[in-house]
Amino acid sequence: MLVKWFSCEVHDSVGFDLGQRAWGGMHAGRIGLLGQIGGWSRTRENRAHILACWTDQQRYDEFMAGAHDELAAAQRGTYGDVQTDLFYHVLDIASPLPTQLTAAGAVRLAHCFVRAERTEHFVDVQQRVWNPGMESVPGMLGGGFSRSSPTEFLVLTLWHTLADHQRYVERVFPDLRVRSGAADDLASITGDVIEVVPDWTFRTAEPLNR
Repeated sequence: MLVKWFSCEVHDSVGFDLGQRAWGGMHAGRIGLLGQIGGWSRTRENRAHILACWTDQQRYDEFMAGAHDELAAAQRGTYGDVQTDLFYHVLDIASPLPTQLTAAGAVRLAHCFVRAERTEHFVDVQQRVWNPGMESVPGMLGGGFSRSSPTEFLVLTLWHTLADHQRYVERVFPDLRVRSGAADDLASITGDVIEVVPDWTFRTAEPLNR
């Protein structure tokens, strides 16, 4: 599975919102697209994030070479400062990411750059420490651990509400961070918390084939 992370600064919130609302209907039957989730940053004003799940690179490339530009034209001029990244699925966190997209009210993104000599350990503790720790937290719905290069990772988790995620941050996260040895693994980490807009979010009927 391929995860596309699209982030932008929105200049025309009404126009951008209308375009995103239309996007789901236009994509409902698109081969290879598993679903999408999007919303507004909780830390950066007017910053929007859209995450799309594709079955594989080939289907994504076919879309980008074909219908993408025409569909995106409706939102032209409504945003700028675009950042786009592609990540390849490594591990599920609780439920597979596409299955829980429409149930989530919040998303946490952790964009991790790992020291080269620590990547094996980083992947191992994601599976042994972080995943079980997060899966046990009320309100945590699912997510994915993905990789775009030998040292660059995206940890994406879906939460029922923003409050559920905040409780995790306050009560569970500090212990998991210590137990995982994250301070030794990470060269740097950025990320965001997203308040989901339901009308930007959809799941297609495309079967999940990881």
